[in-house]
Amino acid sequence: MVRPAAFGYNQETALTNFFQSKLALEAEEIQRKALTEFDAMVELLRVKGVEVHVFHDTPTPPKPDAIFPNNWISLHADGRLILYPMCTVNRRWERRVEIIEEFKRKFSIKEVIDLSHHESANRFLEGTGSIIFDHDHQVAYACLSPRTDRELFVEVCKVLHYEPIYFHAVNEKEQAIYHTNVMMAMGDEYVVICLESIANGAERTRVEEKLVQTHHQIISISVEQVNHFAGNMLQLQTTSGNKILVLSQRAYQSLLPSQINQLRRYVELVPIAIPMIETIGGGSVRCMMGEFFALS
Repeated sequence: MVRPAAFGYNQETALTNFFQSKLALEAEEIQRKALTEFDAMVELLRVKGVEVHVFHDTPTPPKPDAIFPNNWISLHADGRLILYPMCTVNRRWERRVEIIEEFKRKFSIKEVIDLSHHESANRFLEGTGSIIFDHDHQVAYACLSPRTDRELFVEVCKVLHYEPIYFHAVNEKEQAIYHTNVMMAMGDEYVVICLESIANGAERTRVEEKLVQTHHQIISISVEQVNHFAGNMLQLQTTSGNKILVLSQRAYQSLLPSQINQLRRYVELVPIAIPMIETIGGGSVRCMMGEFFALS
C-alpha cells in the first residue's frame, strides 16, 4: 500500500472514471481525511493478521492517485513482477524505482517484465485494475476499455500461461466500465460479478461458463451496487491462514442480506470506511492494495 502525499481529484483520469466526484473542500482537508482513512485501513488489516507493507508517496511530482498502486504493478507467486502501461501521464509517475528495488530486497523477484513502453503507442493495461486473475485455475478476466487493451491483455496471459477471457462491460448510461475490478472480484470458491453489465450475450455466456467450469459460486451484483463499489473487493490470507474479504463500508451497506450470507460461507467480511478516498479518487479498497504471494 502507498501512503499518499498529494491525494486529490485527478482531472486526467476523470475522463474515463465516472466514479470520481469533486467536493467543495480545500486540498489540505482532502489530504488530511484521506490519510486518516488510509492509516485506519492499514491498522485494521494488521489487527486482522494481514502482513502490510506501506510505502510513502513522494510529494513531487504530485501524484493524486498514488494511493492506488495495483494499477501499475503486480507480483506473482513464480517470482515475476510486472510493470504496466498507464493511461494518463500523471499516473505514470507512480512507477518508482525505489519501490521496485525494495521488493527485490525483500522478496525473491526472479524477473521484472516492463510493459510501460507501450504507453508511447497509446496502448494501456492497468494492472489488477484491468485484469482479474484466477491464479488457482490460471484464468484471467478483463473488460475492455480505453485503459485495457485486448492485445496487451492476451500478451500478458501468454507470458503467464493463463487463459484470457475478455469482454465488454457498461454502466447504466452505456459507458464503458473503466476497470474490471470495479465489477468483478475473485475468491477461491466464489466470484462477485455484475453479469448484467456485460451486454453482449455471447460474452456473458462465455464468462459464466468459465466460472462454472472452475467451480466458482457466482454471486451476482447489480449495476447500482457496482456504483457503490460492491465489485471492488479483495480476498486476503492472514498470517494464521484465515481468509478475509476486504471491502468498503459503502460496498458492504449496498449488499443484500442474501449476498452477505453467501459470502460468509467462504470468508470473513471486513468492511472499511473510506468515503473521502472513494468519492474523490473514484476507487475503493481493492485498488489500494497490491498483493503478493508467498514471495519471501
